[in-house]
Amino acid sequence: MSRSSAAERLPPASLDALAKLGADLAVARLRRRESLASWAKRMGVTVPTLMNMEAGEPSVSIGIYLTALYLIGKDLTVGDLAAPEHDTGAIELDVREAMELGRTRARDARIAAETRKQREQASHEK
Repeated sequence: MSRSSAAERLPPASLDALAKLGADLAVARLRRRESLASWAKRMGVTVPTLMNMEAGEPSVSIGIYLTALYLIGKDLTVGDLAAPEHDTGAIELDVREAMELGRTRARDARIAAETRKQREQASHEK
């Protein structure tokens, strides 16, 4: 998949989030009184690449975004973005599966108790 087709498939909310991240990184650079040239040099990228990142371009690699986050001390938070303990969709699925398993086991226990009761009644009738 080419970069442009991958970028074209991003949901609008994701594009908005990337634009905000780029703008926030630009503000962080400016607040540190760093020029585009000096910040690009520290990041190991060209000025046009830095400008694309600050514009929130989805074609800029995640590694470049992470380098910028590193320069402002925010790179460590990225590791938690997809952490399993924060994946509410998967947690909800796990809970639904556990609830279904509980209902199945309760039903099976009721059936087993009814079967035992019927066997006991049948053995007493003999």
